[in-house]
Amino acid sequence: MSSSDIFISETIGTAVLVLMGGGVCAAVTFKRSKAFNAGWVAIAFGWGFAVLTGAYIAAKSGAHLNPAVTIGLAIKGGIEWSQVPVYFAGELLGALIGAVLVWLVYYGQFRAHLTDPEVLAGHNGEEGMVDPAAAPKAGPVLGIFSTGPEIRNVVQNLVTEIIATIVLVLAILTLGLSDNGKGVGPIGTLLVALVVTGIGLSLGGPTGYAINPVRDLGPRIVHALLPLPNKGGSDWGYAWIPVVGPLIGGALAGGIYQLAFA
Repeated sequence: MSSSDIFISETIGTAVLVLMGGGVCAAVTFKRSKAFNAGWVAIAFGWGFAVLTGAYIAAKSGAHLNPAVTIGLAIKGGIEWSQVPVYFAGELLGALIGAVLVWLVYYGQFRAHLTDPEVLAGHNGEEGMVDPAAAPKAGPVLGIFSTGPEIRNVVQNLVTEIIATIVLVLAILTLGLSDNGKGVGPIGTLLVALVVTGIGLSLGGPTGYAINPVRDLGPRIVHALLPLPNKGGSDWGYAWIPVVGPLIGGALAGGIYQLAFA
């Protein structure tokens, strides 16, 4: 498999993953959406189906869609370390594209939401436009793009992301992913999607379960760059946790696999 094959496959697969995952977050968030207030269960299943769809599309490259998975597989020996940067590049580009597509799909809802006095009053503590100088760390639509903690505690938030990612990557490694990176097969892909759904339902409450550095970083960059009125801040002070935590978790999962199952 050539580097271009890997890059294109991972780019497209990750773009679809983020499009559908961010899409369910948007659907639940916007008042002018038919899925408004559908709740956390809808989000958890939506992200599970997003993983399922993206993984089937990117089967040619092994459907990593996630640098934490790539790191775990490299430690396991399933891919060459020289391929890791190619996977990372495709995954990040795909996440950027997917986030832009979410904005395009929900363009009218973004405009209506970010000019709604009720929304702005509830988010900013007073009626009227969000004051950029006093904007909250997390803007009113940031949750559509990236994750954030319910209780802001650096150690807890980091540990939560590490543990949740270990569960994900260890599940993928023990599903029998072949050493040549060909993937887990159709049934294995479905099982991975169910694992992601389970992680969302059981471990996602504290931080929103990024468990994927590019799933959080790429859309957060797009949030910062898009011309969204009254969007508030992108919470860059927190942004390192959903990047570093999953990378640590992926590496630890690879090490656990080598110690316990290799």
